[in-house]
Amino acid sequence: MSPQRDAHGEITFDILEQLRTNYGRRQLKTDVRIDLPGLLNGFARDVAAVTQDASTAADGRWRYQDIEFVAEVISRSTAADDYGSEKATYALAGVPVYLIVDPYTGTWHLAPGTWHLHTLPKEDQYRSVLSLDFGTPVDLTSTVVGLVLATGALPRD
Repeated sequence: MSPQRDAHGEITFDILEQLRTNYGRRQLKTDVRIDLPGLLNGFARDVAAVTQDASTAADGRWRYQDIEFVAEVISRSTAADDYGSEKATYALAGVPVYLIVDPYTGTWHLAPGTWHLHTLPKEDQYRSVLSLDFGTPVDLTSTVVGLVLATGALPRD
């Protein structure tokens, strides 16, 4: 794994801090491997939130069935996976909320940054996708997460 840019770490930390209003510290994971269905699908996401009663499997790893939320902060080298095969794997596993935070894209001429909210998993797709620029809050109140994530202070890269 290559070292990440500073903005990547700041965005990850910002999301974790905001999730703490609804999740206990034990429920929030960063860079922790969680095995999902399929061959070679052991992912260590930037941010994952598990249910309050989540438990580890016999091998000591968290169970994918307990994941409520995953956020991936885009890195240029792994963007294709985050937008493609990994998103399909999360949908297939039934992860209810998948958020992609991309500090490299957007419509703001001098200040890019776009987030992509994926919900309603069915088979290997998410049936609902909402994409907006940094600065627009991510409203997760109608999901299991139950809060609004502020994005105005997220750094752009």
